[in-house]
Amino acid sequence: MIMTTYNENSMPRDSFIQKFISHVELIAALFSGVLILAGWLLDRNDADTASVIAYLSAFTIGGYAKAKEGIEATIEEKELNVEMLMILAAAGSAAIGYWTEGAILIFIFAVSGALETYTMNKSQREISALMDLQPDTALLVRDGIEEHVHVSELTRGDIIIVKPGERVPADGLISKGYTTIDEAAITGESIPVSKKDGADVFAGTVNMTGSVYIKVTKKANETLFQKIIDLVQSAQSEKSPSQQFIERFEGMYVKVVLAVVALMMFLPHFLLGWSWTETFYRAMVLLVVASPCALVASIMPATLSAISQGARNGILFKGGAHLENLSHVKAIAFDKTGTLTRGKPEVTDIIIRDGLSRVELLRAAASIESRSNHPLAHAVVRYVQQEKISFSPPDQLEDAAGWGVKGTIGTKEWKIGKASFVGKEEAAIFADDAAVQFAEEGKTTIYVADQAGIAAVIALQDIIREETKQALKTLQDEGIFTIMLTGDSEKTAKAIASETALGSYVAECLPEHKVDHVKGLLQKYGTVAMVGDGINDAPALATASVGIAMGEGSDVALETADIVLMKNDLPKIAEAIKLSRKMQRIVKQNIIFSLSVIVLLIISNFFQLLDLPFGVLGHEGSTILVILNGLRLLKNA
Repeated sequence: MIMTTYNENSMPRDSFIQKFISHVELIAALFSGVLILAGWLLDRNDADTASVIAYLSAFTIGGYAKAKEGIEATIEEKELNVEMLMILAAAGSAAIGYWTEGAILIFIFAVSGALETYTMNKSQREISALMDLQPDTALLVRDGIEEHVHVSELTRGDIIIVKPGERVPADGLISKGYTTIDEAAITGESIPVSKKDGADVFAGTVNMTGSVYIKVTKKANETLFQKIIDLVQSAQSEKSPSQQFIERFEGMYVKVVLAVVALMMFLPHFLLGWSWTETFYRAMVLLVVASPCALVASIMPATLSAISQGARNGILFKGGAHLENLSHVKAIAFDKTGTLTRGKPEVTDIIIRDGLSRVELLRAAASIESRSNHPLAHAVVRYVQQEKISFSPPDQLEDAAGWGVKGTIGTKEWKIGKASFVGKEEAAIFADDAAVQFAEEGKTTIYVADQAGIAAVIALQDIIREETKQALKTLQDEGIFTIMLTGDSEKTAKAIASETALGSYVAECLPEHKVDHVKGLLQKYGTVAMVGDGINDAPALATASVGIAMGEGSDVALETADIVLMKNDLPKIAEAIKLSRKMQRIVKQNIIFSLSVIVLLIISNFFQLLDLPFGVLGHEGSTILVILNGLRLLKNA
């Protein structure tokens, strides 16, 4: 397998080298096949010397890459491997005069090796595709002068210009201008997003319409784009528990095979009366068919294909181990804010005093709240803007921290805040005490008052994502228990749980409590996933069998999680589980198939029913089949 480590501009070069090596291996394998055909034709025409030269050339050209790989690995790890078994089998076949069979063994082994290299390279195509999207240079504005610089030279605070049609070279904030950004490379979202002053932009995305000035907030090696690349690279280099077991098993298995072959080179002659030629021939056949090539190739191609397929769909696995663990998940714990919900409050209900103009009320509320930094104030302003009601700043404003705000618009004074700030007794009876009903529904209420008394009550709530209900239902249909762990109040948690049909919930949950609850789930269910997006979720993400972070979450959550959903799309969790389970099915199919072929070929050889050519075809053919079976995961699951 060929792996690379990213540094500036290294990936395109490494990708080219990988493709070149893959092509060379395939050409060498095919050329060796031509030489085998030439050797066979020469042999039929009694040109013995010429045929031997042709076969030796086929051995050398077709087997060089795998022989070199096997010898180097044996020296480095001080452990025999499959490649060494193939070298010995081919040499043994030639030694007893079966030049054609030995050469065919080398040929098919070389083809399967080239196919495996192709598989590994294809699994890294997502990184190469991402690297092609990353600009090398940026248009930097320094002291009023524009100059093109390499992205590695950018530092936080630099101002860069991105023109229409160009890709954004660095993460940052728009400092001037308005445009539409295509963020498909980062989030997978096909619909471009409108951006204006203060909006986040990410490296690798496409500026569609306007020219904008961007203030750089992260260096080139810290961008979200680079994190995606790092995650996929680390995933491809990390082996699953099954793969690690197979690799440990391979070393022991090769030793056993060699020991059995050594015994078979003379025992059947004395015990079964076989001739020395037949005994040695059967030993060579055993050496070929007992080799665990197909077994060794059962897992890695399938794992890498699944990781690549996930990356293509916005699901980043940090390693094969997490992909394998995900297939065994029996319960999933969810954070609420930013995970099941959108993460910011929105106005859901407004009850206005009879006789008061709705437009006047909303204009006054937005005017005063526009000067507040409180999230609830921002929600009110957004709501009024969506209603397309214009408003102006208040003439006077006074902030009562923790209680509310008081402002004057013209000659009229307004108060906005808690019940006790505007008049607790009056608020309790306003609109038949609607606040009680809102509280039962998990909503937060604020009151608006003027000189005449309570003018309105506004209910706000962190709205559940549109896709949450369907995502949870899909998981439950898969037999997975769902639970919400939230720091919100009991009433809010109960309302969210009932609306989304969660299996259970725990309210008023501090970070350390989330860890305790995840540990309890681990004891009950064995394999548990945790889904979150905030810093407070990081300990629980680390405790769970599989930590899943929302892509728009905090850096700590992204670093701690085992799987990242680049687009905050909860249905992707079910997709990831289905992909991991499909991978496990394919791996099991490969292992059962490869072991069955090995056993069948060994038994057939022992009863002298299998000749070396068919042993070669059966063994190497099974290797190619398991690799191709693993490649099925590259198709949409």
